[in-house]
Amino acid sequence: MGEFPNEWSWEENKLFEVALAMVDEQDPDRWDAVAAIVGGKKSAEEVQRHYVILLEDLHFIESGCLDHELEDAQSYGQVECISQSVYWTDEDQKLFIQLDMD
Repeated sequence: MGEFPNEWSWEENKLFEVALAMVDEQDPDRWDAVAAIVGGKKSAEEVQRHYVILLEDLHFIESGCLDHELEDAQSYGQVECISQSVYWTDEDQKLFIQLDMD
C-alpha cells in the first residue's frame, strides 16, 4: 500500500479532495490547477504523485487485501462506523477562500 506523506497537512488534504472534484480530469493543466487550489506550496508533480498514491491505496482497500488486518484489529476493540453525508457549508467556503488567498 502507498505511504501517506507526512508533508501534507490535514487542510492540504481536504483542499486536495475539493480540487479533484472541481478540476476536470480532461483539463491539460489539471495538476497545476489542483496545486494552485491546494495553496500553491505543492508542485504539479507532487500533487500528481499524491493522486497516484491515493489510487494505489484505494485499489489495495477495494481488492480486499485488508480483510485479515481488520479482523485482527477488531480483537482490540469495536469501532462503530456511521455513514453520513458531509455538506459544504458557508463556513467551509470562507475557509477555502481564505486558504486560497494565503
